[in-house]
Amino acid sequence: MDPATLIGFAVSIIALFVFMTLEGVSPTALIFLPAIVLVVIATFGAAAASQTMDDLKKVGSWFKMAVLPAKVPPPNDQIQTLVTLAEKARKEGLLALEAQVKAIEDPFLKRGLQMGIDGTDPEELRTVLESEIAAKKAEDKVAAKFMNAMGGYAPTIGILGCIVGLMNVMGNLNNPETLGPMVSAAFIATLWGVMAANFWFLPMGAKILRVSELQAAQMELLVEGITEIQAGTSPRAVRLKLTSLVPPGSLAKEAA
Repeated sequence: MDPATLIGFAVSIIALFVFMTLEGVSPTALIFLPAIVLVVIATFGAAAASQTMDDLKKVGSWFKMAVLPAKVPPPNDQIQTLVTLAEKARKEGLLALEAQVKAIEDPFLKRGLQMGIDGTDPEELRTVLESEIAAKKAEDKVAAKFMNAMGGYAPTIGILGCIVGLMNVMGNLNNPETLGPMVSAAFIATLWGVMAANFWFLPMGAKILRVSELQAAQMELLVEGITEIQAGTSPRAVRLKLTSLVPPGSLAKEAA
């Protein structure tokens, strides 16, 4: 799991546990299986109902994107790779990059360079690559909307669980000694709904959007590098241009 995501989840849960303890409520009260089953499964089902079957096939990768470390290469590494390619292209021509392109692992960079080597018109090359970036951002937006939908449904489903619990309470008014625990159990479903939405689902949706922004920025950096290499720009100018596209804080952090 991404350390930042893990820290965020842990801090939220610990804060809740501390609050419950200070209020004189045992944190073990949260361990109420009916409420957990209702909130988690029904929330997923409600969100799934708003998607297509093709979308649901990607749910596993969406959850991975939300909790695993972002796969974003350091800007310095990408810039150095592009500058090295620019040096070779400047000295020996674009065709000299054929062998190096085969060794590149990034599929986006590999496709872009191959298109440049094949003589694709610069404007067409940029259009194709930028369209691919737009398509990726649109797909990531669907993933974020799914998580946000779960965050929207969870509290209401928790209230539904509370209503069902209170119905059970009303049916047992002839047993006053059991009413307190039953009312408490009813409200646990509401707590789980609000907690799941605000501690997990909504933050996961925001995390997906952030990762998407970082990956799109990295791809845009590659587009600029590829077009500059195709144009025969000097390596020094390529480095200066690409460096100007990266937030200074990112470069400073890597240099440190």
